[in-house]
Amino acid sequence: MADATPESRNRVVDLVRVASILVVVFGHWLMAAVTFDDGEIVPGHLLELADWTHPLTWVFQVMPLFFFVGGYSNALSWRSARKRDEPYGTWLRARLRRLALPVVPLLIVWMVGGWIGLRLGVDWEILQLASQVALVPTWFLAAYVVIVTLAPPALWLWERFGWWSIAAGIAFAGLADFLSIGAGVVWVGFLNYVLVWGTVHQLGYAWVDDRLAGRARRAALAAVGLGMTLALVRFGPYPVAMVGLDTAQITNSYPPRVTLTFLGLFQAGSILLMEPILGRWMSRPRPWTAVVAISSRIMTLFLWHLTAMVIVIGLGLVTDGRGFGIEPLSPTWWLTRPIWFAVLLVPTALLIVVFGRYERPERDPRSAPAWWRPVIAVALVCAGLGLLAAIGIADEDGLNGLVLSLPIVGVVVGGVSRSPWPREPATV
Repeated sequence: MADATPESRNRVVDLVRVASILVVVFGHWLMAAVTFDDGEIVPGHLLELADWTHPLTWVFQVMPLFFFVGGYSNALSWRSARKRDEPYGTWLRARLRRLALPVVPLLIVWMVGGWIGLRLGVDWEILQLASQVALVPTWFLAAYVVIVTLAPPALWLWERFGWWSIAAGIAFAGLADFLSIGAGVVWVGFLNYVLVWGTVHQLGYAWVDDRLAGRARRAALAAVGLGMTLALVRFGPYPVAMVGLDTAQITNSYPPRVTLTFLGLFQAGSILLMEPILGRWMSRPRPWTAVVAISSRIMTLFLWHLTAMVIVIGLGLVTDGRGFGIEPLSPTWWLTRPIWFAVLLVPTALLIVVFGRYERPERDPRSAPAWWRPVIAVALVCAGLGLLAAIGIADEDGLNGLVLSLPIVGVVVGGVSRSPWPREPATV
């Protein structure tokens, strides 16, 4: 795959995507400061235990970068579909097959595991906490799927209005924050899942159209982003940490705030300033092959890495906290983090071997669906994933089977998955 890469491909896009996911994976693992007290789990979060780590999230909160490179890729993909006269329904279904199908095995495993756990007497609160931790990646996936669904009309806005479309997105995101935080209309803030991430996604359109060419423009983009983020944190109601904390009254990420839009400008400008250097590095066979290898299983790694961590913590639970007796943030705790990562990589690798096959679905030969069918899939998938990230798989009434089933029903009803018994013969 690495050798077959065309010269026209912007390999920096793939590098940034892979690097972003790796930062997310190792960042999640590092944030877990779990200990046991008399056989009971004592959850801890690095950012809550050490305030000095909060400024570091300006670098390690990489979700804006993922939407940035997503805009680049989705612009190329939709424009290619337009040239082929491919309908929106076909294009969206193909995107959902790459994004939504890999999450189905994860949900089935948690559904079966949760059902068995409840029958064996596992406390529902433990299952709820474990599943909320393990399914954290699903809230991001839900947000990204929504932005992908809106990518074609968003690209039209960019092609029609250019930078004004980005300026409008920032303005509306700021207005949503004002109404949500200042006026107490809390629900308006959740519109920023579209406004904030959609605006950063628009930056990817500017990149693909060479509207961010030249060091001066890229430096200006980074400077504006950094300056506005600093100003909002210094003079506004926003906290320093760009990652959500349960102890904070207002967070920058739940729902996303306009601060993340400006952080995206800063991160995008910084990456673009390094693009020539990164491009030359990606022209070398070994680093590019590594990027291609990780990319081939990147969704599986992203979706399952926290389930792997829950498995390891679960083993600690049944062994009376063996291996979890080190005081978080102590010198020994920091020195043993590489060992912690190595331990977590073992079940993660096994899960990738087992479930990685679902990441690359076979070519779909079916005829074009009506546009509304994959949109229904988006609605059901995102509703289910969002609820699971918020409430987990279990409550006092038992397993949340309906919520767990919503994404699965979505990919079936929306025609994303292929029936094993097709009504019409497959075409070659």
